[in-house]
Amino acid sequence: MIKAILTDIEGTITRITFVKDILFPYAAARLPSFVEAHQDDAFVAEQINAVREEIGSPQASIDDVIQALLTWIKEDKKITPLKQLQGLIWQTGYEQGDFKGHLYPDAMAFLNAQHQAGLALYVYSSGSVKAQHLLFAHSDFGDIRPLFKDYFDTNVGGKKDPQSYRNILNALPVEAAEILFLSDVVDELDAAKEAGMRTLQLWRDNQATSPSHPKIEHFEQFNSELLA
Repeated sequence: MIKAILTDIEGTITRITFVKDILFPYAAARLPSFVEAHQDDAFVAEQINAVREEIGSPQASIDDVIQALLTWIKEDKKITPLKQLQGLIWQTGYEQGDFKGHLYPDAMAFLNAQHQAGLALYVYSSGSVKAQHLLFAHSDFGDIRPLFKDYFDTNVGGKKDPQSYRNILNALPVEAAEILFLSDVVDELDAAKEAGMRTLQLWRDNQATSPSHPKIEHFEQFNSELLA
């Protein structure tokens, strides 16, 4: 019996192009000036040092750090300090009304229905928890943060690593087999399944599939019999 749902964001409940065509370019254009202006702020300085550690250069200049971050954006790297800094930059965009957090209408209806049915909803995304809060606070459907009980990002580990899902399980009051993980990415679903979770793939953009996981093209096709 499913008691909780853990959902990915990009490609699952939001369209991939929202992140790639709107959020990433917005952050990339503003990242150099943001890092330079805020490099002495404690949290930003912590992320800068994390970048230096990631590239194996403790004495890297700010220019080198910025270049590494911009390269990671271009390559869509899921690296924690990048995600933390992107979240800070996106905050301004959301608050100024430069964009809203996109949600598929069928995803919103599904999340509402599951919440009303008493299931606990959780989020696990490569985007920082801060970025998740921003998207849901400024979504196409208003502030939907009350739907979710908790949020997880790459601070628990990478999304293709089974241990990350075990780390999430340690923070939740349900058993692994009582959790349904939603994602569009087979490697993520494989990792969650290895940790004992039930899985369901959202197949929205002709991405790779696997017979190991049931799949639907949109949430109107959801049926609990798929998970039997």
